Amino acid sequence: MIGSVRGTVVERSATGEVLVEVGGVGYRCLVPLGAIPALAPAAQAFLFTHLHVREDAMTLYGFPTRDERDTFEVLIGASGVGPKLALAMLSVHPPAVLRRCVADDDLDALCIVPGVGKRTAQKLMIELKNRLGVPDLDLVEPGRESAPTARAEVRAALTELGYGPDEVRVALSDLPADGTIGDLLRAALKRLAVRA
Repeated sequence: MIGSVRGTVVERSATGEVLVEVGGVGYRCLVPLGAIPALAPAAQAFLFTHLHVREDAMTLYGFPTRDERDTFEVLIGASGVGPKLALAMLSVHPPAVLRRCVADDDLDALCIVPGVGKRTAQKLMIELKNRLGVPDLDLVEPGRESAPTARAEVRAALTELGYGPDEVRVALSDLPADGTIGDLLRAALKRLAVRA
């Protein structure tokens, strides 16, 4: 098992593949698209890696952080998620954002990943809550066993008011984790009004 590579970037492609030379051997690694800008040719690189083995191929996936690699391995353990889809998810959402999407039941955020439709997003949401270690305490209000979080309520209210997924995401991005639904909704609407 190859756990990491450290070496010189020989080349990279816009599709997310880099060639890293380590001791005279070049390793082709598929990386999240967000990692590509930092992996310029001739630059030194360190990547945490996952070697995916199938009958007909061995593919090396590389990640700038251990959290990204660990999240990738969690994702490919979910039913219906192969390495290509897991990499696409990490190309769109870093691990912390992905965990927040799952905590907030943000199906729209998962649906912007190429290859993820509404039905797939719903199945993933259920499975990823357990796999990504999103604690139940983050998903419900204190003292209420099955109520959605205030942030989830605000997300639903903004969607009902006709705001699109990108606008809702921006409005929620800087909201505090706690507070009443009314306070959080007012803060989100103020933010959207400033952007208009």
